[in-house]
Amino acid sequence: VINAINPLKDVDGFHVSNVGMVGTGQNAIAPCTPLGCMLMLQRLHPDLKGKTALVIGHSNIVGKPMARLLLNADCTVIVAHKSSTNIPQLARMADIVIAAAGVPGLVKADWIKPGATVIDVGINRIPAPELGLQEDGSARTRIVGDVDFANVRHVAGAITPVPGGVGPMTIACLLVNTLLAFCHLHDIPAPGLQPD
Repeated sequence: VINAINPLKDVDGFHVSNVGMVGTGQNAIAPCTPLGCMLMLQRLHPDLKGKTALVIGHSNIVGKPMARLLLNADCTVIVAHKSSTNIPQLARMADIVIAAAGVPGLVKADWIKPGATVIDVGINRIPAPELGLQEDGSARTRIVGDVDFANVRHVAGAITPVPGGVGPMTIACLLVNTLLAFCHLHDIPAPGLQPD
């Protein structure tokens, strides 16, 4: 279904043409969440060249395109996933850690190199008995990320919260991609909205 969409109108950045162009460093519509992460990273680190980045998770929606965008920015990129056996050691070497594994609280404070930048893409709903019960008697839940925010924030140089960090950037980047696609389709010069 995704590949039936005109790649020039693929504002999600999932069409095989856009995936391939992003992967080869060409100008293309990038997936919204990785694009948002790159914009945040470039605001904090205007020059990403030579930085070591660990991407935890290798999904087609976040992990793989995130790794490609980081490679395009001349980072040294390590990708870890559920079969990786040494994620804590890999994380301790990284200047940037991007957690997109879908495992609540996976990334611990002792995994993080002091001063590293941590971007938490995870959105996990967990039971929250401290919040009581809902009107229907079911347990309340709360949203947490893949990073143990309460403890990692004391080690990291910068960290995104969940909720309220990457999510709003994803929405903003969907709007950016929509504007860029419109400009491209109508031969209008696009404003400088993409990461370098």
